[in-house]
Amino acid sequence: MISYKRSQQILKKAPIKIGDEIINCENALNRVLSLNIFSNYNYPAANNAAFDGFAVNSKDTKFLNKNSPQKFRIIGSMIAGTKPITKKIKKFETIEIMTGGIVPKGFDTIIPIEQIVFYPNKDNPKYIIVDKRINKNQHVRFLGSDYKKNNLIIKKGAIIHSNHILALKTLGIKKIKVKKKPNILFFSTGNEISNSENIPAWKVRNSNGPYIKSLNENFLFNFINGGILRDNHASIFKNQINKMLKSKIDIIITSGAISAGKFDFIPSIVKTFKLSNYFKGVEIKPGKPVLFAKIKDKAIFGLPGNPISTAACYRFFVNPYLLNILGVETERPIKAILKNTYFKKKNMTHFVKAKLSTSSSGTLHLEALKGQDSFRIKPFVQSNIWAAFPAGKQSFKKGDIIDCFFPNYTNSI
Repeated sequence: MISYKRSQQILKKAPIKIGDEIINCENALNRVLSLNIFSNYNYPAANNAAFDGFAVNSKDTKFLNKNSPQKFRIIGSMIAGTKPITKKIKKFETIEIMTGGIVPKGFDTIIPIEQIVFYPNKDNPKYIIVDKRINKNQHVRFLGSDYKKNNLIIKKGAIIHSNHILALKTLGIKKIKVKKKPNILFFSTGNEISNSENIPAWKVRNSNGPYIKSLNENFLFNFINGGILRDNHASIFKNQINKMLKSKIDIIITSGAISAGKFDFIPSIVKTFKLSNYFKGVEIKPGKPVLFAKIKDKAIFGLPGNPISTAACYRFFVNPYLLNILGVETERPIKAILKNTYFKKKNMTHFVKAKLSTSSSGTLHLEALKGQDSFRIKPFVQSNIWAAFPAGKQSFKKGDIIDCFFPNYTNSI
């Protein structure tokens, strides 16, 4: 059995290759970017109005005040989406301009509509009256003030979210290169596993498969349900590995059949192959029997069968592995203050179902929930965070700072 830290080192040194593909950016939600994206344009593309109002030349207002006002002749109107006028602007001329309208040459500042005094009246405006000095560049959005041409928009390795898609579409980027979705083949194992709703007491409903499948909505991968491997299906599992080596499947994940029982055949079958990387058994709770193997350019994860063990091992073994092979930056934990005491064996790392909350002063607090047995799903339902209590320490007291991890990494970035 190895430490959790050592298991993560092995996973990092055993990546498999995932190819790239080009897709439309509006279809890129939760995909991982393969290349840096740079802006092809300045944004805004030209100086434009930040408010509805009237554009003037600030130099024309230099000596104006309440005792010395000036009429500015209205020469037209500029609305967003129309080509700006190009005629030469004379002194003491103005143009009505709407938000987003291009500021014509000769004007350099905007007076908001709320400050405008019309002459002779609002219903028949010929002029506006200005009775104060107007600063240059007031209420103007400047060309390239948000993005200049060739500015970096999104870095390689970023997980694309909705805010990225908005930026890409705004900046005229239609297609992007992303990592392909890893193909994951999943098997539940055991004679006790059933897909039926009504089951006798000696059967267990198949929940681990649907749980793993649901995660691909948050971190997109292609989930392929391999069904249930029964206790006498060792040869079938071996054939599935051989098929994977010749197929587009990238990863096999199994749930159950990895401990030391009579019918726990996953480890013995995996070890019949030539493995470049392997571990079986990690000093963690829940999920101590967890298995990993790399065969050629494919990977296998054997997760324990208890539902919470499956969830924890997916979160802290499979998910970090996916992030690594897709080129995503290593996850950083959230730090929170422990609200209650927690005890464990010194050499073990515990992944604890917990509840994260915020105090009135904005401090993050963490409660380790009761009922941490791997068969208990009620605390998992009540939790909103995983807490990691590291090896090397046995007793954790109120006030200790604990590393926390959201159930799905893509929710936290």
